[in-house]
Amino acid sequence: MTLLSIDALSLSIRGFPILRDVSLTVAPGEIVAVTGESGSGKSMTAFSVMQLLPEGTETSGRILLDGTDLLQQTEPQTCAIRGRDVGMVFQEPMTALNPVKTIGAQVAETMLIHRAMSPEAARTRAEEVLARVGLPQDRFPLSRFPHELSGGQRQRVVIAMAIALKPRLLIADEPTTALDVTTQAQILDLLKQLVAEDGMGLLMITHDLAVVSGMADRIVVMQKGQVVETGPTAQLFRNMQHPYTRMLFAASTHKVALPKAPPPKPLLEIRNVVRAYRTPRPHPFARPGRFEAVKGVSFTLQRGERLGLVGESGCGKSTLTRALLGLEPVQGGDILFDGKPILTRGTVDASIRRRMQLVFQDPYGSFNPRHRVDRLITEPFHLLDDAPTGSARQKTIDEALTAVGLQPADATKYIHEFSGGQRQRIAIARALIIRPDIILFDEAVSALDVSVRARILDLIADLCGTYGLTYLFISHDLSVVRSVTDRVMVMQSGQIVEQGPTEQVFSAPSHPYTRTLIDAAPVLPEIA
Repeated sequence: MTLLSIDALSLSIRGFPILRDVSLTVAPGEIVAVTGESGSGKSMTAFSVMQLLPEGTETSGRILLDGTDLLQQTEPQTCAIRGRDVGMVFQEPMTALNPVKTIGAQVAETMLIHRAMSPEAARTRAEEVLARVGLPQDRFPLSRFPHELSGGQRQRVVIAMAIALKPRLLIADEPTTALDVTTQAQILDLLKQLVAEDGMGLLMITHDLAVVSGMADRIVVMQKGQVVETGPTAQLFRNMQHPYTRMLFAASTHKVALPKAPPPKPLLEIRNVVRAYRTPRPHPFARPGRFEAVKGVSFTLQRGERLGLVGESGCGKSTLTRALLGLEPVQGGDILFDGKPILTRGTVDASIRRRMQLVFQDPYGSFNPRHRVDRLITEPFHLLDDAPTGSARQKTIDEALTAVGLQPADATKYIHEFSGGQRQRIAIARALIIRPDIILFDEAVSALDVSVRARILDLIADLCGTYGLTYLFISHDLSVVRSVTDRVMVMQSGQIVEQGPTEQVFSAPSHPYTRTLIDAAPVLPEIA
């Protein structure tokens, strides 16, 4: 029996072809994963099922849901199907949720729109479905707003909204991309449980083969709007026929070749650093509370060393990073750069600030879209006492762009003209342009396709050889950290619970939390 059948679907937007003869099926109780790089047509295939398409779209072929062709439905008929027969879990939960409505109201909204039950019954059903996805009423009341939840909890709310009316088909579009490994494992287990209990079909959209290798019944590989290979998961991994599938697999297991680190020489020393925040008074006459996000952290970053920092969301990684950059005050301990405190009378010494740069997680969000690349990557020049001008400035720009694999001519373009991987290269060029002593990579590759991620990691390794980089690489992706670091620290609840040479920590972890992280990380099956 087939629940969803996409037959020879072709789609174009204002005459530009997006999908070409896409065919796939999903049966009740079956998990089908659609994988491929950004631009391969994965999400557009999912949006075609939901009929969430932009103006100017032309389609041909058929999309049958239990024999009903969704392409032939009127808009009112399609609205009746969305949420009731087909639910969708979107990629970014904070964007998918309404920030001014409570989670209870948003879960109940689908039921009220479809007039499936009274407001009182919808509220009761919202409690039930939120509890089912791991958000029980006693700990997560319906009156909470999205900003009061973590990323994984927000994703659970989105899943609750999608399954509130027990749809026959659930579409999950990159539901775990920005989540840490343990939260990712919990969300994937939740989706598998829902499929098993309700018998719904699940169409899973992802760019990472490792994520679905242990949960999908079948995998569909897409490239440039076409299906290039499909088959049962175990069979596909044993016998990958198409070069593109083999490339995706190789990129998912890619390892970079780091040059040998120089002899140890301390550059950045962290001694018993504490970062605490005041919390609200429980009542007007009580003292304010105190929450320690970073609890007595100590470590040393050697010159030329590549150090990793891993941990779940909320463990204190980003707070520690802001403290290292002098962007947040510390309530205890010392931060020394080349033997000197980074703070002078409560502010960061300018001579130290220019020696540390940061590469952000979202390259597009970290750039001003109104400025050209030459202005964007020269922003750190304001830290220099004698910033280059004229021909010297242009030469520095050309060298920075060339070093990250771009062309000098790219300096005159705007950031929207580049792909995600190219934007991250520009972010690295901005960090490199004043030749800092330390670069902090904050989740710098977490949102990239596996093939783009592999190329960026190779770039970082090459720059280590060329510039002798010293960096702190912060990530929730254990496979990436294992590939690009000499030493790794594991952070839990504001404390470093384990640290040591990368291979030693990954091969023989001593702390239970480290073992939990490693066990939760998705792993591709071995192939001959």
